[in-house]
Amino acid sequence: MKNLLFLIIATLLYTGCMPVNKNQIAVCGDGEVRIIDLAESDGTRLKEIWRWSKDDPQTKLPEGYDMYMRNLDECKFVDNNTKMLLTASGDGMMLIDIPTKEILCYAHVPMAHSADLLPGGRIAVALSTHKKGNALEIYDIDAPEKLVFRDSLYSGHGVVWNEKRQSLFALGYKELREYKLNDWNTENPSLNKVGTWEIPMTSGHDLSPVDDNRMLVSAHEGVMWFDIDKEEFTLFEPLKDAENVKSVNYDAKTSRLIYTKAEISWWTHNIYQSNPQKTITIDSLNIYKVRTMK
Repeated sequence: MKNLLFLIIATLLYTGCMPVNKNQIAVCGDGEVRIIDLAESDGTRLKEIWRWSKDDPQTKLPEGYDMYMRNLDECKFVDNNTKMLLTASGDGMMLIDIPTKEILCYAHVPMAHSADLLPGGRIAVALSTHKKGNALEIYDIDAPEKLVFRDSLYSGHGVVWNEKRQSLFALGYKELREYKLNDWNTENPSLNKVGTWEIPMTSGHDLSPVDDNRMLVSAHEGVMWFDIDKEEFTLFEPLKDAENVKSVNYDAKTSRLIYTKAEISWWTHNIYQSNPQKTITIDSLNIYKVRTMK
């Protein structure tokens, strides 16, 4: 009975029948992702809303994906926050329905590092350094594991779909690219590269949208703004000297900043927030990224 009640509440929350709590964030690492309520969490005190784990006996993974979905490195809310895109450096990508935890799409993607949802039921994935990686790949949701397009991109780390511009932005080791959709309603879709910008730092890592014209780009030495119209990088003052920021989320209206940075090898146990200031610590999870709802 409790499980049924939880499912009903979760469905209402994530189908827009109830207001979405903007304090809910996704946190991923190891082989799991959790949604926690920031307003009700502080220090080691956590208010957990939802959890998905590759090791949960109720998780029905396709064959081989127990290995592919280890070391999650992306947990992005998509489709009005009703679904979540996961990527893992264990070589996997998945689209999951949040209320039911149903796996809607999956693909074996070498060193998958980030993903975003595209029009027409497709998914873009950035592949980091691997003998079969270093690429930007496109998959169809309705045809798991079917690769429909690929372009080389050294150390692919970030992808963001910009709805207003109808453009896909992709971040690699030393460059940021803009693509337009081509032949998108056919069986042979592709991407046209229309812009390339060299980032003024080394080892591009996270690509995070702020509004229709601005994104944040993290790299080894710090975090930068990228103004699309001006085609210009400038320092993001709050984190201009912060090294190895693995994920960054910024609300320009409230100035709230939420981020993670590598503190133990490539992971951390801490989630940092500014405006208001707080640190959340999860000792039981090797955290890689944190994502806010859109």
